[in-house]
Amino acid sequence: MLQVKNLTITHRKDNRVLLDKFNFVLNDGDRAAVIGEEGNGKSTLLKLIYDEVLVEDYVEFSGDIIRNNSCIGYLAQELSAEEKAESIYEFMCQLPLFFELTPQELAEAGRKLKLPVELFYSEQKMGELSGGEKIKLQLARLILKRPDVLLLDEPSNDLDMDSLHWLEEFINGCDVPVLYISHDETLLENTANKIVHLEQLKRKQECKYTVEKAGYREYVERRSSGLAHQEQVARKERAEYEKQQEKFRQIQQKVEHQQNVITRQNPHGGALLKKTMHRIKAYEARFEKEYENMTEIPETEDAIFVKFGEKASMPAGKVVLDFTLPKLMVEERVLAENISLRVKGPEKICIIGKNGCGKTTLLRQIAKELLERKDIRASYMPQNYEELLSMEQTPVEFLSETGDKEEISRIRTYLGSMKYTADEMQHKIADLSGGQKAKILLLKMSMSGSNVLILDEPTRNFSPLSSPVIRNMLKNFGGAILTISHDRKYIREVADTVYELTETGLKPQEGEL
Repeated sequence: MLQVKNLTITHRKDNRVLLDKFNFVLNDGDRAAVIGEEGNGKSTLLKLIYDEVLVEDYVEFSGDIIRNNSCIGYLAQELSAEEKAESIYEFMCQLPLFFELTPQELAEAGRKLKLPVELFYSEQKMGELSGGEKIKLQLARLILKRPDVLLLDEPSNDLDMDSLHWLEEFINGCDVPVLYISHDETLLENTANKIVHLEQLKRKQECKYTVEKAGYREYVERRSSGLAHQEQVARKERAEYEKQQEKFRQIQQKVEHQQNVITRQNPHGGALLKKTMHRIKAYEARFEKEYENMTEIPETEDAIFVKFGEKASMPAGKVVLDFTLPKLMVEERVLAENISLRVKGPEKICIIGKNGCGKTTLLRQIAKELLERKDIRASYMPQNYEELLSMEQTPVEFLSETGDKEEISRIRTYLGSMKYTADEMQHKIADLSGGQKAKILLLKMSMSGSNVLILDEPTRNFSPLSSPVIRNMLKNFGGAILTISHDRKYIREVADTVYELTETGLKPQEGEL
């Protein structure tokens, strides 16, 4: 059992409270999912539970974390620079138990993760692996550690379809409690039996948390129903209050008018009016008290995004892409052959495939061709945002082209619509969460009037509460989209056509994924 008591976490940079008096218990059998918008402290919470040293340079905290001498397995969201430079064998050797394991035990771990056992001894650098391969090897090292509790920060990132199905089976069949963060709604629906929801309300000036023993879909539906009922009650109370206020104002105006016409010859009438005015003032105080105690209109964190304008449209007959590639290669290795892809008009194409098959490499080559075209306005969102973002700039600096006051004001308005606070607009991009960085790139695309979007895992860093907004925005985009995604809801709701990248080219996919 893992227990958290009265945990308060405050961000050092802007004194923003991420969690206040947070209480939580992780029991045997729990598959607890931590959800919330980008930058709300989800990863910070997991790091703090695992090792306080990981967060002490950027947050202050108080409260108790009772680990009960448990062996905790922690999967970080990103490999460190040192880990990326290690060979796979060196990475596995960081686990002392690795040398005590029998070949059969290693083979069993590899089989569970669909990894060949010889890969554990490979000299290939961790940084050279695909995102999915990195996740699998980290999970392998965790499993071999034989933990009592698992903390997983975005384990579903970059996994292919087969691996996502495996991860669902792994979490559901895990014989130790699991506390995890995921942005994959389908995975959450299929695995979570407990929800930890972290919220930042009132322009991130107030924090709130909810812990509920429920599946993800049940929680979302119950929350939505509760918020709708609360809003209905709140609006009804305000309508009644306005009626009372109008009646009160009419009486007050009448009395004030009578006071003005009363003369000194009628002191008795003046005294009566004074008493009446005194009663009115008492009513006013009571009304104000009632207003303070009214049911609040619920505030939610639903992300608001700038929409793509009319310029983002594409004629139906326009040839966006006519791409052929005899061989897709990385260094001397052939990943796929005979690749061809033709896209016309506002088509929305999604490419799927096994981890390491070359999807990102292919999309980079397509992006290079499309970005050079003058007859279209193409924009590219890479999987690694650092390829395009300047980490030392602020969001405003990155988005600004002219630097004039009107442009800066417009950018701040757009960022505000994406739930950035004034402080966050002045933070270095390097200090922002993955979802906040992705919002900057989407905003850049919107401001540039792009009519062709090239997106590598566009929803990977958005919370499950933001993702529906992203999907709807891209579904209604008037131009063409070429994307890589393993987000099953995204594929179902946005993509017109799905191709799988195989060794023999792009193969159309049909049916449920």
